[in-house]
Amino acid sequence: MSEPSSPRLSPGEPAPDFSLAAHDGSTVTLSQLRGEHVVVYFYPAAMTPGCTTQACDFRDNIASLSAAGYRVLGVSPDPVDRLVTFAERDAIPYPLLSDPDHAVHEAYGAWGEKKLYGKTSVGVIRSTVVVDPDGNVEVAQYNVKATGHVAKLRRDLGLDA
Repeated sequence: MSEPSSPRLSPGEPAPDFSLAAHDGSTVTLSQLRGEHVVVYFYPAAMTPGCTTQACDFRDNIASLSAAGYRVLGVSPDPVDRLVTFAERDAIPYPLLSDPDHAVHEAYGAWGEKKLYGKTSVGVIRSTVVVDPDGNVEVAQYNVKATGHVAKLRRDLGLDA
């Protein structure tokens, strides 16, 4: 029997609150970021090729995203010590958050069945949710590609002039 995917979020609904440990030793609580746009992206595993591509793409765009009022948070099931290594190795300037029991992934619809190379498995569905300053979902994108995703997200948010 297969495990069902967690329900996906839709624009306009409240973003589930969370508090997760970050690679820098802090705890990040979404509700404490009210008043800001927050990009929460979910990735399967630190230091794997696709996840490194995606994390570095956000890293390389962090100045323009920050200037436009967006804060970036990366979330994976990795333990904090692995996130520390990842952040140091690739100079990731934004919080990488540890969700080892994937409860936040599930709350955001970023956990469930997926197909990779024709095989079905259960795990992280590469996803990005943008939370508006009031704490509601502004954008919810699922099964995103690691390469080119930030450029598409910027276009979708109207950040490219």
